[in-house]
Amino acid sequence: MAKKTLIIGGVAGGATTATRLRRRDDAMEIIMFERGDYISYANCGLPYYIGGVIESRDALLVQKPEVMKNRFNIDVRVSSEVTKIIPNEKKIEVKNRKTGEIYEETYDNLILATGSSPIKPPIPGIDSGNIFTLWTVPDTDRIKAYLTEKKPKRAAVIGGGFIGLEMAENLHEEGVAVSVIEMQNQVMAPVDLEMANLVQENMIMNGVNLILGDGVKEFHHKGEIIQIELTSGNVVETDMVILSIGVRPNSELAKQAGIALNKKGGVLVDDYLQTSIPNIYAVGDVIEVTHYITKDKTMIPLAGPANKQARILADNIVGDKKTYNGTLGTAVAKVFDLNVASTGLNEKQLKAMGKVKNQDYFVALINQKSHAGYYPGATPLTLKMLFDKAGKIFGGQIVGQDGVDKRIDTLATTMRLDGTVYDLQELELAYAPPFSSAKDPVNMLGYVAENILRGQVSFIEWDELDALLADESKKNKYTILDVTEEMERMVFAIPNSVHIPSGEIHQRWKELDRNKMVILYCTIGVRSYNAARILLQKGFKNIAVLSCGSGFYKSMHYN
Repeated sequence: MAKKTLIIGGVAGGATTATRLRRRDDAMEIIMFERGDYISYANCGLPYYIGGVIESRDALLVQKPEVMKNRFNIDVRVSSEVTKIIPNEKKIEVKNRKTGEIYEETYDNLILATGSSPIKPPIPGIDSGNIFTLWTVPDTDRIKAYLTEKKPKRAAVIGGGFIGLEMAENLHEEGVAVSVIEMQNQVMAPVDLEMANLVQENMIMNGVNLILGDGVKEFHHKGEIIQIELTSGNVVETDMVILSIGVRPNSELAKQAGIALNKKGGVLVDDYLQTSIPNIYAVGDVIEVTHYITKDKTMIPLAGPANKQARILADNIVGDKKTYNGTLGTAVAKVFDLNVASTGLNEKQLKAMGKVKNQDYFVALINQKSHAGYYPGATPLTLKMLFDKAGKIFGGQIVGQDGVDKRIDTLATTMRLDGTVYDLQELELAYAPPFSSAKDPVNMLGYVAENILRGQVSFIEWDELDALLADESKKNKYTILDVTEEMERMVFAIPNSVHIPSGEIHQRWKELDRNKMVILYCTIGVRSYNAARILLQKGFKNIAVLSCGSGFYKSMHYN
């Protein structure tokens, strides 16, 4: 007798599980329940529809109920809310949201793909017609209608995560003056402060009113105008608000059924994606996952992992024994003129784990071109990699205009295959002048990491230099050496630096005091590294190169 599988929720996890199940078992009865009207849509594309980049609303709808029925023989029931799970009877209770009818369905296997929802904190004044969240197609319709009908001149985005910044960009493209309000001291939490600074600098260059380190205390409504009172006491006046504070797992059904949850409400699953109750499984944003690097339990709501979990689960339901081996958290976003990507752990997380820089982990921070510099259109890439003394890679971050995605994917793939910084050196990557350099930026990360581990170079970061410059007791213990050319120095020079162009180091190195720490810088770090190698071989013991040079240093002080 054919088995019966019920799936609660669509989008990435539910729809992928359903179609994979059908490909593996043509006789199985498969019913999918979705409380909304759309079972499978491109959640990540919603901001771009609002901004007009994606013109057709239908392009966002990946699968429709009638297609799922005709192509896969899957019974899809939209506007059908599962209100109760009764595990001991292996059945669920369903409410038809259009007719009010309540009925029951039995199951052999039950899959929770209930996803997550935007966090909407109990801030006074938050329930208003011109305060929106963006997570579903109806959310998008409401925002699009408001933009069309009301033609707001100003918008405030609360939260500087991926969706918030994508919305800021797309509202800006629609001619709306945008403020971004973020309670933390940076946008884009998955990346470290210096990488976020590059994004923040570009946002301000694009006219965004960026407010960091300040949260929302209350929304005051003056007709159709919203006055946002911040915790600092400052007030931002706007015509509409987009809430992008984060998401929480939709685990109410699981909790009611007695399924084990973590402290954040995430459903606990085993390696085979089964919950604490037999024959009930879960995938996607609603579940707790294992971080691939730390092996600790965490929540990482991303579409890529949800799809992979769904495929594994479908195979397991028909008899396989596949395991889901964890999530790296690889992600990329377009924010105005820049693309920003990350994978694995960032430095903030390493420090929170008690790890000490240059003992437990090391940092390679470099500036490279997206492709061969002599071929037109090459743009800067800033790459950051974290690794240990054995060469194990903890994580990476990249910011630039072109080639960010393929470099982060190369890094994530290497990490997934347990490769080291030494493997990065050996990667044979496609090269032609329009696409890369003979030594790809990823290869360069490996080379720089090896130099650090072998003691051939030491770096000083921008904030470490700032701390040194601010310490009056140490001002006679170091020399800042500018190795750029005279014309470059006229444009920018770090205060109190001395100047010896890199081409003159061989002749003039005796002008420097060997008893002092010498900090070298150029525009991006290449000439200063070469000069540092000369000084080290001349007997200097305390040499450091400013990571990514003066161009990066200036961006760290954009405000």
